Amino acid sequence: GMPEEVNRVLTDQISDILFTTERDARDNLMREGIADERIRFVGNVMIDTLKSQLPHATPVAETLRQSGVFEAFLGEKKDYAVLTLHRPSNVDDVSVLRGLLCAVADISKKLPVIFPVHPRTRGRIESFGLSDLISSSNIAMLPPQGYLEMLGLLQHARVVLTDSGGIQEETTALGVPCITLRHNTERPITVTAGTNTITGTDPKKIHAAIDDVLRTGGKAGKSPEFWDGKAATRIAAALHAWLDSVQQRKVA
Repeated sequence: GMPEEVNRVLTDQISDILFTTERDARDNLMREGIADERIRFVGNVMIDTLKSQLPHATPVAETLRQSGVFEAFLGEKKDYAVLTLHRPSNVDDVSVLRGLLCAVADISKKLPVIFPVHPRTRGRIESFGLSDLISSSNIAMLPPQGYLEMLGLLQHARVVLTDSGGIQEETTALGVPCITLRHNTERPITVTAGTNTITGTDPKKIHAAIDDVLRTGGKAGKSPEFWDGKAATRIAAALHAWLDSVQQRKVA
C-alpha cells in the first residue's frame, strides 16, 4: 500500500531490464508477470554508496555538537540508540505516535536516544501535544541530518529503531541491530539474513527486542550476497551485454 511500492510495480512493468538486490526478488517479479530473462541479480547499489562513503562519515560527537547537544549526553559508555520515525501510519495517528514515544522514553532510561526528527514528525509531535514526552526523557531531538552525519550515527549505535526501509538495509550492512517499528518490511533479507527484527508498534515487543540487544547484543546477522560494494560494476556489465545483444539484433 506504500506509494513508492505502487510506483515500483508500475515501473517494473515497462522496464526492459530489472536489477534486483536479493535472489528472492526474482520470484516476486515473476509472480507479477515479469519474464525471467528481464531480471538480473546484481546486489544493492545503496550499499555501494555506504561502503564508499563510510570512511568519510561524520563523527557522532561533531554531529551532536553542531545540533547543540553536549557529548556528555551519551554518558561514560558512549552507548546510544538512534530513532527515526516518518511513516504516516506511525506519526499521523496520535495514539500510535504516543505509544511509540512512551516506549522510547522508557528505553531512554536505559540507553540515551538520538532522534533526528523528520519535519513531518516534528509537526505531528507538536500538534498532538506530545513534546513533553521527549523533553522529560533522555532523548536528543536533532534536526534532519545529512547522509554522512546519519552514517556516523548509525555506524556506532548500539541499536537503531526505525520505520525506514533504507535504514533497515544500512544497519544490516553495518552489522548494527535494527528494530523495525512496522508490521512488515519490503526488505525481507534484512530479517532473514541481516540484523533486523520486526516488532510493529507493540511496546511489549519493542521492549523485549531492546532488552535482547542490551543482554546479548541482538541479532548478529551477516551481509547478504552481493552487498559487497560492487553492484554498480555488475549493472554496468549487464547493460553492456544487453546493449550488445540489441545492436546485434538490429544488424541481423
